[in-house]
Amino acid sequence: MSNPPMSSPLSDNSLDQLFRTARTRRGWTGEATPEVLIRATYDLLKMAPTASNICPGRFMFIHSPEAKARLEPHLDEGNRKQSMGAPYTAIVAYDLDFVAQLPKLIPHAPNAKDWFADPKNAEWNAIQSGTLQGAYLMIAARSLGLDCGPMGGFSREGIDKEFFLSDPVMKSWRSNFLVNIGHGDDTRLRPRAPRLDFDEACRIV
Repeated sequence: MSNPPMSSPLSDNSLDQLFRTARTRRGWTGEATPEVLIRATYDLLKMAPTASNICPGRFMFIHSPEAKARLEPHLDEGNRKQSMGAPYTAIVAYDLDFVAQLPKLIPHAPNAKDWFADPKNAEWNAIQSGTLQGAYLMIAARSLGLDCGPMGGFSREGIDKEFFLSDPVMKSWRSNFLVNIGHGDDTRLRPRAPRLDFDEACRIV
């Protein structure tokens, strides 16, 4: 059976939840965030497109007190409270050795590894598509009723050394940005900042 065409817009309520009223969260309620929702978030985001389906995004979900204690020293001071209070902090990373998975991901192209023989090209594709997958993470989490707080403000070198470089499986992972995930506390919201209008940011040619 073929997939149905995408012919119907989402409801206004859905668009609000994903975009218009969704906010970057800096505070969190005590409501539990079950692991099943984190797993479901990944199962959604993995279906979204990347360059040639290379899927270089990698995700470490910091949840346990022990893992949070390892994360905290590598955060900028202003980001520590919001991250330590979040049920999960996702380290959104990319895999410099993503080509190892290409036989599984691109079975119709046995020579797919050759497309990324240039290390600079491979790194660029890892960063570009890995960043896309980090954005998909936030949309997927919001679609499941979770709130997100994406942020920079951390030592990439420190996090890579702490979590990735000494692990035989993850030694090729590199951190990109962080996303706190949970149920946001409305009392910690700032007024929404302005956005650029269409004519300020776009051209149709």
